[in-house]
Amino acid sequence: MKKKLGPQTLLYPLPATLIGSLINEKPNFMTAAWCSICSHKPPSICVAIHKSRYTLEGIKENQTFSVNIPNRRLVEKVDFCGTHTGRKEDKSRIFKVFYGRLKTAPMIEDCPLSIECKLRKIFEIDSHVIVIGEIVETYIDEECITEGKPDPKKIDPIVYLTSVRKYATLGEYIADAFKK
Repeated sequence: MKKKLGPQTLLYPLPATLIGSLINEKPNFMTAAWCSICSHKPPSICVAIHKSRYTLEGIKENQTFSVNIPNRRLVEKVDFCGTHTGRKEDKSRIFKVFYGRLKTAPMIEDCPLSIECKLRKIFEIDSHVIVIGEIVETYIDEECITEGKPDPKKIDPIVYLTSVRKYATLGEYIADAFKK
C-alpha cells in the first residue's frame, strides 16, 4: 500500500554541486542539488536557483558560471556554502580557484570535476529561476581517469538526500546500462 505525501521534491539522488560565479570581481560559490544535464547538442546543463541567491547576481552580471563536483573530502565546505550567503560571508577564500576560457566563471581546484558554462537562458518558475548554461569546457583531475574515461568511483561525487537532509556517496554498481 502506498501512502500519500502530497506534492514533494523527492527525486533521488540529487547531486551536491557547487555553483560558482564572479560577483564584484570576487568568486562566490553556492551549493545546489537541483542540477542536471538538459541537452546533448550543444552540451548544456541546468540549475534551479532560488531567486534570492547571491550567486545568481554574478551569473546574470557575467553571463557565465561553473558547476563543480565535490567529493567526500569537501563535504563540510559544501554544507557551509549551502547554509551561508555570500552577501554576509566572503566565500572567495574557501577554495583554491582557477579560471578557464571564459575568465569569469570561477572553478574549484579541489573539486575533481569542474564544468565551465556560458549562460544560454534564464527563466523564472515561481520561487526559482532555471539557469541553462552551455558547457564550454570540462576539467577533470588526471587521477580520476581510467582507460581514457572519467571514473565515477575515483571522482567520488557526493549526493544530497533531501528527505533526511544528509549527504551520501555513490554505492556499488548493480548492472551495465544500454546492454539489452
